Amino acid sequence: MLSLVTGASSGIGLQYATQLARDYHTDLLLVSNQKEELQRVADELSAQYGVQAIAHYADLSLTDAAETLYNWCHEQNLQVDILINDAGVFFFNQYMDTSMKRIELMINLHVVTVAKMCRLFGADMVQRHSGYILNMSSMSAWMAMPGIQTYNATKAFIYNFSKSLWYELRPQGVNITVMAPGAVDTALFGLAPNLRKLAVALTVSIPPEKLVRRALRKLFKGKKADTPGVINWLATPLLRHTPDWMLFFAMKHLARFQH
Repeated sequence: MLSLVTGASSGIGLQYATQLARDYHTDLLLVSNQKEELQRVADELSAQYGVQAIAHYADLSLTDAAETLYNWCHEQNLQVDILINDAGVFFFNQYMDTSMKRIELMINLHVVTVAKMCRLFGADMVQRHSGYILNMSSMSAWMAMPGIQTYNATKAFIYNFSKSLWYELRPQGVNITVMAPGAVDTALFGLAPNLRKLAVALTVSIPPEKLVRRALRKLFKGKKADTPGVINWLATPLLRHTPDWMLFFAMKHLARFQH
């Protein structure tokens, strides 16, 4: 089997690549825009776990990135059995202070490319009546939070898109799962080390290796969606009804994180 993992050079994507090689013994097609880091990861995983690991540099924020990658796979006679759409970006900023370039990058990466990857590789899986797709959303999909307005909107698309697609693909032998974690203990959000430790201790944040282990288990069981962490699961309905005063309070105190 061959697993295609986007954003595989670091963070959660690296964990997906590692665990797929180590625990499921699948070959890997690793995609990222960090060329040197990606090649190093591919070499290390191949040597350590005895799988074939192909490093493929690509900028997935380009509007035609999915088609280019899909066509390249066909030219190389690579059949993708497992698709992990993990590549993503995060920034905290007022919308009117955010450049058009950054807005387009996030929307293309989280919405356009994910949707196209599912369409292109998913069609091949449907034809074979076999395959797995995992998309990464976020608890922020239920939040109307200033500062991350583009991020949470794109994650909401991924969540609803994936759940809807589950009903279409399930009868055709293809499993699609969407993960909607709260905070993940990586450097993506820029938290101080002591705050990261506290968040993990309270189970508000989850270590990437634990998240990925859970996500792959859910994927191969055919689960539609999952939000790790009891506190996160309980808080989900409340996020839809956050009072305005609380959001204005958050705006005031989170301003220092803007960049």
